[in-house]
Amino acid sequence: GKSTFLRMLAGLDEISAGTITIRPGAEQGRPLNSVVFQEYAIFPWKTVIENVAFGLQMRGIVRRQRLETARFWLDRVGLGKFADYYPDQISGGMKQRVSIVRALANDPEVLLMDEPLGALDAQTRVVLQDELLRIWEETRKTVVYITHSLDEAVLLGDRVVLMSAQPGRNLAVFDIDIERPRTIAAMNTPRFTELRAAIWEKLGREVTRAMEMQQ
Repeated sequence: GKSTFLRMLAGLDEISAGTITIRPGAEQGRPLNSVVFQEYAIFPWKTVIENVAFGLQMRGIVRRQRLETARFWLDRVGLGKFADYYPDQISGGMKQRVSIVRALANDPEVLLMDEPLGALDAQTRVVLQDELLRIWEETRKTVVYITHSLDEAVLLGDRVVLMSAQPGRNLAVFDIDIERPRTIAAMNTPRFTELRAAIWEKLGREVTRAMEMQQ
């Protein structure tokens, strides 16, 4: 249900009822959304900078401007010196950073992220969570972020929406009032622990129900 909802937001799946409105009167020529998937959705035959510039190329942005924009974003996430590398020459964490800045380079109204850190090892995941917090602080971009990790949801989000097991429905909404700017250190605060416990109380019952349905 979570990924289906995100795909509907992205316009990749048709909705069967109702409407989805991102922002009426949005700027023409500017993408409504960009998507970052769990898989490294970058082209192996293109260099890092060419991958980041690809969306701009598809929008008809002239070469000089799109390469300047791509390099600007690569520098912001510490990948500037890897601009001319190919994907098979960089690590998994770097590949996902390329996917993230490629989406940001398009300056979308909404950034859609479908478990973007799910395939990474624990240490790399923590590093990129901190990176995402920093990037958000700089851009203040609206982000819809799908995750199975309760810790990640509380750390990154301003609002956590729980979805039920089949059928996937809105189960509960929690406002996250942990002060920003945030870092990974927020996970050690009493408020983080309180919020996590409150959400797990609701989520735990749903997990038990889902397991019983499978028996």
